[in-house]
Amino acid sequence: MARMKTLSLWVAATCAASLAVVSFAGARADPEPAARAAAASPATTGAANLPVTAHPKGHYAALDALPDWGGVWVLNRPAGVPAAPGVSGSERPVLKGKYLQDYQAWQHEVASKGGQVAREGSYCTPPGMPGIMGIGQYPIEFLFTPGRVTTHHEAWMQWRNIYTDGRGHPDDLDPTFEGDSIGHWEGSTLVVDTVGIKSTVALGMGMRHSDKLHIIERMHLAKGDPDTLVVEMTAEDPEALAKPWTHTLTFKRSRDWQLLEFECAENDRNPVDANGNTGFKRE
Repeated sequence: MARMKTLSLWVAATCAASLAVVSFAGARADPEPAARAAAASPATTGAANLPVTAHPKGHYAALDALPDWGGVWVLNRPAGVPAAPGVSGSERPVLKGKYLQDYQAWQHEVASKGGQVAREGSYCTPPGMPGIMGIGQYPIEFLFTPGRVTTHHEAWMQWRNIYTDGRGHPDDLDPTFEGDSIGHWEGSTLVVDTVGIKSTVALGMGMRHSDKLHIIERMHLAKGDPDTLVVEMTAEDPEALAKPWTHTLTFKRSRDWQLLEFECAENDRNPVDANGNTGFKRE
């Protein structure tokens, strides 16, 4: 099925992408077969004592025990929430302190300037986490390899490495757009723990977070519907959030689509000045 993409659609999706992360409560023991545990466990490779992700040979058979997430997945847009896919008003982050004041100042600027407010950087900058998980018209796919699950995003041609080989977060973490993600399988649910997200990355439209942002996702197929993927998300930030922000995204599977090449700069018509501020081209 052909899908046309324009910059205007992309900007709308970018502005709409207030996003999501999962509830860590209710963790349970893994009831699945030993093979499933082997695909996700911190197995090593002989004397080198390296994780499976370093030398995966001989570990691929165990992946057959994992759930079938093949194909590509498109975000469901709930009825009545056209401006923010997957997020209702009651599910929006509850900010506090300076972060709330900055958001209120941004809202005032939006209202006073007809929505044309200053933006840091280029529109070709990817949204990062959690925004990258909620881009409406651009699908994602999941790649299972020994010791790792990779999310491959058509939008901005981004990816997330979710390491399932038993490692922890590094002590000398360098913040990135997508953050550092480690995961493990609880039965057929992938539990993902993400930290190290750049503080310049938006939590939602006009919303910032601190370097303490911590996101948990629980990803699983919907009960009774193997073509629906559920991503339950919870974000915690002791400096920016008054309480954990929890909501859920759902995705529909397509078996016959494939991801297309995304090149933002090819159609980027928004000028960037010498200070890195993005403007608007009106003609």
